[in-house]
Amino acid sequence: MYAYFGSESHEHLRKVVGEFARNEVAPLIPRMEAERSVQRELSRRIAAQGWLGVTVDRAYGGMGAGHVAKTVVIEELSRVSGAMGAVVQASQLGVAKIVHFGNERQKRRWLPLVAAGDCLPTIAVTETASGGHLLGMEATGRREGEEYVLNGRKVFVGNSHVGDLHGVVVRTGPEPKNLSAFLVESSRPGLSLGAHRPAMGLHGFSFGELVFEECRVPAGNLLGEEGDGLAVALSSSTLYGRPNLTAVAYGIHRAIVEETVAFTRRRQRYGGPLSGLDTVRQKLGQMQSQLMIARLAAYHAVHLLDAGLPCDAELMNAKLVNVESSLDSARLAMEVHAAAGLFPDLPIERLLRDAFHIFAPAGTSDVQRLRLAEVALGARKGREWSAWLASREEEPVAG
Repeated sequence: MYAYFGSESHEHLRKVVGEFARNEVAPLIPRMEAERSVQRELSRRIAAQGWLGVTVDRAYGGMGAGHVAKTVVIEELSRVSGAMGAVVQASQLGVAKIVHFGNERQKRRWLPLVAAGDCLPTIAVTETASGGHLLGMEATGRREGEEYVLNGRKVFVGNSHVGDLHGVVVRTGPEPKNLSAFLVESSRPGLSLGAHRPAMGLHGFSFGELVFEECRVPAGNLLGEEGDGLAVALSSSTLYGRPNLTAVAYGIHRAIVEETVAFTRRRQRYGGPLSGLDTVRQKLGQMQSQLMIARLAAYHAVHLLDAGLPCDAELMNAKLVNVESSLDSARLAMEVHAAAGLFPDLPIERLLRDAFHIFAPAGTSDVQRLRLAEVALGARKGREWSAWLASREEEPVAG
């Protein structure tokens, strides 16, 4: 089914991850939904499988398998639990900053730990007052000798309460673009966590608040140079955030379709299964069509990314298509389930709630449409991040 974009090794990985998800994650979902608490132990067990290192080079202990493989991992986990798929997708954002902006010393220190599952990285960019307007952030970092002192708050940090190493972007100068990125260990004095706030869905996943109060970080923890913070944030969002969230949305979408098909086969009406009614078949056909289109968009984009080809627009489109189609299919599924879909004894209401969580991160659908309009008009602004980082990877990084 995925042979055009994948290989035998990808299908083997799919089988391994799928079996883990069904055997190790699925039995815990009722408790996750009831408790709505952070699943620290399960997050660690997932990390221990080595999947956080899927895009990490083998020289640093990773799988070196690329973005198609990463999509397979996140999809298969999300098909069972969107929350646990989100754990891997958020960690991959944390991996990106080290892979693409870390110097050799930083890579050798952190990437083997990530690959072994002993370090869950995050990225912390968003603030309450500025939201997606990165140049409006107010958190600061000031240089004092061989240290930087960080102050401010970051919100909606994926894996906030299980993360070991936070990639934090703060303001280090008065100009709008004077942003810099730092690696901040979770144990650093002056760094604290806001209380975990359960949200509508993704129960078991944490995306909370980091608070920095005179938090001192060695100058050696600076990623790249001062002023690289905007590039760290934008490239991570474009090249990892969008395809990662695409994979979560697609995994949830698959589950929505599969659960709805199963429901229509076992639920009886008018002397036969619901699946025999033309009105129901129309909805199933539409859901299946949307799922197939979503799959092509998702895997085509990461296939181009692995090939080192310009694909920013394809990554934007993949997120747009997968988010919108998963929400469309969730509504159709609720129409098919009717009142039965409103209760937690069936998974469809959980899947709908989880699907809504993928809408905003890395840009809402409106943001993706605006950027795609720029592509259509030939008015694209800024770097083509996929091309820029492909060329950057060919250059040696100073240690």
